[in-house]
Parts: sequence; C-alpha cells; structure tokens
Amino acid sequence: MTDLFRAESEEAALEDLHTRGLTDGLPVVIPTPDRVSQMVLASGQEADMVLGTMGPGHGLATMEKVAVAAVMAGCLPDYMPIVVAAVKAVIEPVFDLTEMQATTHCTAPLIIVNGPARISCGPVSSGYGALGPGHRANASIGRALRLTMMNIGGARPGASDMALLGHPGKFTYCLAEDEENSPFPPLHTTLGFDKEDSVVTVIGAEAPHSVIHSGDGDDPKQHEGLLDMLAIGVANPATNNAMLSSGTATVVLNPEHAGILHRAGLSRDDIAAEICERCQHPNAELHQLSPGFAPSQAGVRKAFRSPEQLLILMAGGSGLYSMVMPSWCAGTHRNSPSSSLVDFEFACEIPVHGPGELG
Repeated sequence: MTDLFRAESEEAALEDLHTRGLTDGLPVVIPTPDRVSQMVLASGQEADMVLGTMGPGHGLATMEKVAVAAVMAGCLPDYMPIVVAAVKAVIEPVFDLTEMQATTHCTAPLIIVNGPARISCGPVSSGYGALGPGHRANASIGRALRLTMMNIGGARPGASDMALLGHPGKFTYCLAEDEENSPFPPLHTTLGFDKEDSVVTVIGAEAPHSVIHSGDGDDPKQHEGLLDMLAIGVANPATNNAMLSSGTATVVLNPEHAGILHRAGLSRDDIAAEICERCQHPNAELHQLSPGFAPSQAGVRKAFRSPEQLLILMAGGSGLYSMVMPSWCAGTHRNSPSSSLVDFEFACEIPVHGPGELG
C-alpha cells in the first residue's frame, strides 16, 4: 500500500511533501485519497496492479503509486493512459532506467505521443511551442513521469540522480507528433506499429538544440544545406553522439523544413540515412578536442551505427527553426528508445469536478 500522510490543511500538506523531498521543487496538487482513487479508476485497473520496478531504487510501480504522481503533476484523469504507457516504456530493460537516472549526463526522458491518444487522452500539443508552457497535457504528463522516477525510482539530485547540471526537460518533456500535417508516415508506424495504434515512445535526450535554416525557394539543392545543419546540430564534436557514438538521437522537423525535404523526394528513411552519413568526424580532430575519448590514429568515427538510430518526427510551428536532441550514448543499450502501446481497453471516463468539489 502507498503511505498515507496526514496534515491540517492542503497548505500544510504541500509543505510536508516539500520537506519530505517528494516534489520536483514546484508546488503540486495534494494527492488526497479521493483524487488518487479517481485517477486509478481512470486507468481501468486495480490499484495494486504492478507495472514493474523503477531504478535506481527499484521501487515497485503500482497503479496507485503512478496515480499519486499523476495527481501531484496536475494531470486530468483523461491523461492517465498516456502516463501509464510512459511508465511502462521506461521500465522496459531496453531503456536502461537505472543507468540513466544515475549518470552525470543531463539526459531526460522525452515522451513522444502518436496515434488517436494524442486527442482522446489530451489533447497533447504538437504545434507552436509544444515543448514550452501553456499546454496542460504536455506539461503534466511529462511531469508525472518525472515524479514516478523520483518517488518510485528513488532518484534524488546529488545522491542517486548524479546529473551534473540537468536541464529543464527533467521537469517535463513531452509532445505529440503532428501527424495530420506531416508529409511523412507517423513515427510509430516506422517503429513497427499500426497506424491505428496509440503509442508512447520515450527516448533519453538532451535539451532541444535549435537548428536554423532559411532555404532559397528557387534552389533545388536547398535541402542539402538543411541536412548539413541538422547533422551539425545533432552530432557536433561537443556532443556525446560524436565522442561516444552509437546512441539514438531525435530530430524534430518544423513543417517548413519537413516540406523542403519532402519536396526533394526524401522519405523519413532517406532523411535518416543522409543525416547519418554526415555525422562523422576524423579521429584526429576528436582527439585534439578531447584526447580521453578519441584515438589519435587515422580514420573516422561515426556518430551513429545506422540510420535507425535517428528518430525523426514533425512538430512545432513553421519557420526558421527545427530542433535536434543529442543523447547520452551509454548504458547497456546505448540510449535506445522504448515504445509502449496506450491501453484504452479498460480505461474509464471520469468527470472533472468544478471548483470546490473534491468528490
């Protein structure tokens, strides 16, 4: 059972949660039994259902404990199936959650939502400012995952979470793919799922790196410059991808840049292959910059073993800037993505109470 604390008021309860180190540093919604029960009910599962264990503390992730995190994060009950899918994804061994939580690197779990759940369990934003403020589902779903990683997984800054600085995505890091407007098939179909499936993909990622490109509409080769810029952003010599190599990284194309590449006749696989080919550096250059990570002998180091190590999706507003997220490249599975189906089979619709109504 989840521990039950008592307080004289919600204000006192909030201070108690802060004192116990059970928040992410920001105010949270107090997880009263009624609120947690509603969130569990929204999942359609029993409170004591076990999803797995979360490192580095190897805490047991029950549906009730995940519901507590979802309440604290400010989730609506509709969001619960996505939160559960995200937790399932990071629990999968391929995600290397224990190692990721303990590394000194700044990696954080980026949640990418595909399929009908983007709308029915949100909406999860895929447009302007999707990774910024103003989108309740994006903000609270990503925050709920972080709170599970802290309160179930036991990650604490400077003790078990050893990120030297971290980045703001460690509070929340979640968006949907803009499937309706993308010229490419949805990301989850590239990963082997059916188009009708709802899928959450989680990948360890650095903070977004802005990539600027302004093409010449009359230049049939303008896509070449865009590909060069994306490659520089995702695997420049200062990144782990360049120095350690072989970790999966993420490319988020804005609609204008996606259109440039699509009009050049490039598929998602073609784009990944082109960027992959451009992401390599001479050993001598890397050795000069950081001798501890690169040999001095002749040859080149490829940032990615294959194009499959690049996740490419379209989101955001249209204009000059796309985003790339370099990665950690360590752990047993080298920063591999993990995907989980969003389960609607037993989910229940829960009415949202008005002000002053706690159920």
